[in-house]
Amino acid sequence: MLAFADAQILDIVGPLQILAAANRGRSRPAYDIVLAARQAGPFRTSEGLGLVAGAGYARGGANLLKDIDTLMVAGGEGIARARRDKALLRLIASGATRAGRVVSVCSGAFLLADAGLLEGRRATTHWSRIEQFRSEFPGVTLEPDAIFVRDGKFWTSAGVTAGMDLALALVREDLGAETALAIARQHVIFLMRPGGQSQFSAHLAPDAYPSGKLAGLLRWIPEHAGEGLDVAALAAKANMSPRSFARKFVAETGETPARYLERARIDAARRLLTATDLAVEVVAHRAGFGGQERMRRAFQRLLKTSPGAFRARFQLHGDVP
Repeated sequence: MLAFADAQILDIVGPLQILAAANRGRSRPAYDIVLAARQAGPFRTSEGLGLVAGAGYARGGANLLKDIDTLMVAGGEGIARARRDKALLRLIASGATRAGRVVSVCSGAFLLADAGLLEGRRATTHWSRIEQFRSEFPGVTLEPDAIFVRDGKFWTSAGVTAGMDLALALVREDLGAETALAIARQHVIFLMRPGGQSQFSAHLAPDAYPSGKLAGLLRWIPEHAGEGLDVAALAAKANMSPRSFARKFVAETGETPARYLERARIDAARRLLTATDLAVEVVAHRAGFGGQERMRRAFQRLLKTSPGAFRARFQLHGDVP
């Protein structure tokens, strides 16, 4: 994780907390985490609290790039000064050629763009900097509603806590859905995304899955979850037999097609419950559950709450079609 003076503290410690949690209970750590700033040692964050960098990049950061897997870049109030740091930009550009993944949190996307890494790609950043980013980097396709965006090996996230959503997606890709879900539950963040985001939860974001034969279908399912889909229909769309499709689906996603489809329908229902005043029965049909009781059972089983209670907690003001 590359940081700088006046970086947002949660941009740094939020994602690192999720990754560190994946190390617990293992004989060998899943992640070897290094926090680097311009100089090794303490530095101030924008919140006035200090962190201690274990490494520095000002006088050459070649050692930081040795055997690197994931390069992460924070954002925050100090981003304008950080963008003028040539050593930092060189390190990011060099690291991108070696790392398997390059990740930015919040306004850290500006550093990736300054390093020439996002041209022609999809990305996101903090909502307050959307217009600035668009004006400075017209060659980047910005997705302002996304919690996080993956384009190839480049991952960008929205502001602050969205870095934790992205980190959960990294854990899912590396260690599987069960580990990621356990970490989410432990950190009490599974239900903390209200409506109004195009990616309603990191667990079901299509970009959280590795590219594979079914990547297109995984992007298609959430957009059509309200239709009369079943495993046979999905297999036919993938031009596979139901049995081969089921095996391939589990291999690529870590869960069954039926389980994924149910989660996609729950995410569709979440958006309708929080962003509209539609009756719960209407929401159930539009989200593909067929009826209110079936949706209620799914909510209770997976979210430990009812559709009505979820709406009461998270509904936005006003009706959004």
